[in-house]
Amino acid sequence: MTAFAAIREEQGIFAAHQIAALAQTGVIGPAAPLAPGQIQPASLDLRLGRRAWRMRASFLPGARSVGEAIARHALHEIDLCPGAVLETSCVYVAEVMESLALPPDVAASANPKSSTGRIDVFTRVIADRARAFDTIEAGYCGPLYAEISPRTFPIIARSGSRLSQIRFRRGNARLDDAAHAALHARDKLVSLDNPSFLGGVALSIDLAGFGGGLIGYRAKRHTGLIDVDKPGACEVSDYWEPIFASLGGELVLDPGEFYILASKEEVLVPADHAAEMTPFDPLVGEFRVHYAGFFDPGFGLAEIGGKGARAVLEVRSHDVPFILEDGQPVGRLVYERMAERPQDLYGAGLGSNYQAQGLKLSKHFRAPR
Repeated sequence: MTAFAAIREEQGIFAAHQIAALAQTGVIGPAAPLAPGQIQPASLDLRLGRRAWRMRASFLPGARSVGEAIARHALHEIDLCPGAVLETSCVYVAEVMESLALPPDVAASANPKSSTGRIDVFTRVIADRARAFDTIEAGYCGPLYAEISPRTFPIIARSGSRLSQIRFRRGNARLDDAAHAALHARDKLVSLDNPSFLGGVALSIDLAGFGGGLIGYRAKRHTGLIDVDKPGACEVSDYWEPIFASLGGELVLDPGEFYILASKEEVLVPADHAAEMTPFDPLVGEFRVHYAGFFDPGFGLAEIGGKGARAVLEVRSHDVPFILEDGQPVGRLVYERMAERPQDLYGAGLGSNYQAQGLKLSKHFRAPR
């Protein structure tokens, strides 16, 4: 039996060794050999290719290929090989090194990596003739592209930079409300005895304060560049203003400003499941929570150093100021079954940056002295 034939028998989110089999059998066609650490427990990091284009506006290709849309709407071409500055409030589309030849029963979905979302870089994956971002239909055969729009900080990116990640799945592995409740009874997914399970597991905001009363950070404007491939290269104070708890336990979100906050609950993702945070719930307010929504198997597990892991929330208000209160629900985690248990879990020697996190900025910033 071939590696791919074995994968076809499994329902759910593909684990790392199954993703490796997809690459070995040509389902994933990288323009260059996969890099060390590119395959995560339940996802594959996507790498930028050689070329990008500054676009007039964001788009979905619809009945066209992405290449046809680029030819029609691009302002100019950018060579990413030496590295290029991507400015705020601009829209870029870049080639992705990995192409796909999915079988008819395997679909995929993409999301920004955690480090991408935490520096407010809005990134979405586009496939030819796609009618939705970050969604690759079963049986798709063709190239992938990344739409990139830095919102707050200008960035430097290059060929090989990893801004997005992709998951592969067979069948419908998403849990319903009853299955979420049963899984919580087995593994206690969040540090509450009786959380809400309507459409996922509810998470709320922590505005009571961490060490020294710190509750989060507000991004500064008109900062220097962030090189997306250089961890620990930036000083926190050059890019962020700390926010401290108020007596009333409230925080007013200013429209258009970008905040890093954290959930009140500690989160756990069992080894046989993965999770995704819903990016926006119009029922809880006019703001968006969490650009980068993938949670790998093993996130928060105590046996690999994850006791007390919070969900870090990237928060942006929309058109009006909005008051958040301590403990207010802000999003939901939706869990999915894994097709197989990963051989290595998140945080177990994989270079995972956010295991055992509390309130943590992206990897690009130096740890406080």
